[in-house]
Amino acid sequence: MARSRATGIGFIAVLLWALLALFTVGTAPTPPLLLNAICFAIGGTLGLIWTARGGGFGKLKDVPLKVYVFGTIGLFGYHALYFSALRLAPPAQAGLIAYLWPLLIVLFSGLLPGEQLRAGHFIGGLTGFAGAALIIQGGGSGFDAAALPGYLLAFGCALFWSGYSVLSRRLGDIPTEAVAVFCVATAVLSAGLHLLTEETLWPQTAWAWASALALGLGPVGLAFYVWDIGVKRGDIQLLGVSSYAAPLLSTLVLVGFGIAAPSWTLGLAALLITGGALLAARASLKA
Repeated sequence: MARSRATGIGFIAVLLWALLALFTVGTAPTPPLLLNAICFAIGGTLGLIWTARGGGFGKLKDVPLKVYVFGTIGLFGYHALYFSALRLAPPAQAGLIAYLWPLLIVLFSGLLPGEQLRAGHFIGGLTGFAGAALIIQGGGSGFDAAALPGYLLAFGCALFWSGYSVLSRRLGDIPTEAVAVFCVATAVLSAGLHLLTEETLWPQTAWAWASALALGLGPVGLAFYVWDIGVKRGDIQLLGVSSYAAPLLSTLVLVGFGIAAPSWTLGLAALLITGGALLAARASLKA
């Protein structure tokens, strides 16, 4: 597969992830681990069907166990943190902090062999983190201590996904079909932990079930398979560049559906986080 085509396929995931916050809000009050189990069961089933149609099951037996563990921890950790963050903090603000991952991907990829960090990376990083600080500080409304746990979980999301994406580069010879196993294992792990730690609250309305189904098919399903192709076979830094659209798109979707109220604080934070990723990406492109 051509590098440019793989990069374009990877960007499909960015468009799907722009809907992640919208559908997550739509599933309330389903608890995070149960939502994880539902969505990854759907996403894993989707992957197994795709693997079966392509005759790819034979590729899975040669995948090392440590890779399955790595992939499962990455998917489980990110989404457990993300779903929890959007239950504990305003969704648009928490979502923006979680969307520091495009910036972090560019920064972390500079640590890969043959890459280097430049001044533009650090300037971009400071700009993006300034946007996150503006959200936590609350802008004109002041600091909201009640939302802080959600914001911290959202930052954990950004660290998880950027680290997972960059480290996946070192697993480039692992077939994308293995992502289906990651999803199924994540569903099983989430279901087990849910039974131990959470009260069972299934989606309550038709819209809630539709949101859960949409999550499993798109942002927590197809997105992983196309993203895996992109980061392993495409231009990971260019994907980091193109991913700057994610926080803006996600915020616009939430405002457009009336879930988040437009405000100067939200707009400025989105521009800072997006701009920071763009500055860091520009430094990579110059290199």
